[in-house]
Amino acid sequence: MRLSRCSGTPNIGVYARASDGLAIVSAAADPAFVRDVEEALGVEAVLATVSGTFLTGPLAAINSSGAVVSGAIESAELEALRKRVPVTVISDRLNAAGNNIAANDRRALVNPALGRKAEKEIEDALGVEVVRASVAGYGTVGSVCAVTNKGCVCAASASDEDLRLLREVFGFDAKRVSVNHGSAQVGAGLVCNSRGALVGDDTTPIEMGKIEDGLALF
Repeated sequence: MRLSRCSGTPNIGVYARASDGLAIVSAAADPAFVRDVEEALGVEAVLATVSGTFLTGPLAAINSSGAVVSGAIESAELEALRKRVPVTVISDRLNAAGNNIAANDRRALVNPALGRKAEKEIEDALGVEVVRASVAGYGTVGSVCAVTNKGCVCAASASDEDLRLLREVFGFDAKRVSVNHGSAQVGAGLVCNSRGALVGDDTTPIEMGKIEDGLALF
């Protein structure tokens, strides 16, 4: 596990999403952050923009089968990404894929407010079973959870019922955590896969230990 910062902020999950095979990283990321992603997660970083922004984390979800992106993505952005990974565009008013999807290579938890068409698009794109649910009162499950093929962490405000749900969906005992000295926005402060994790540099040693435990990084 490694501490990092991107564009002057510890909210590094806003600028990257990763699977076990690839990381989609903001085209505006400085070289030090790109190097941190590649070294900590053991993957190649693909620099990109989505929907004309550098906010690749909230707007893209990815696993080993493919990626799902915001419906507002521009054609040139989509073409560039498709050279590296199969990409599906969500056709839904809730199109911030990274915020609305928490997925690994087996299952995906999605915002229950997503339309059925989008649910099927996610299922086909990522090759997973899709479950609709909120966590810690948030439909934006990708902002309050992070899941890999080895573990799962979620916001410290998650209920016991939420933890039972996450275990049922992903098969892991999810760990309640915070990032960046108390933030509940786990997805905004963390970039992870089965090999490692990168956390915002305001994250405390105690928080790092809990994240490491939850993601089984040992």
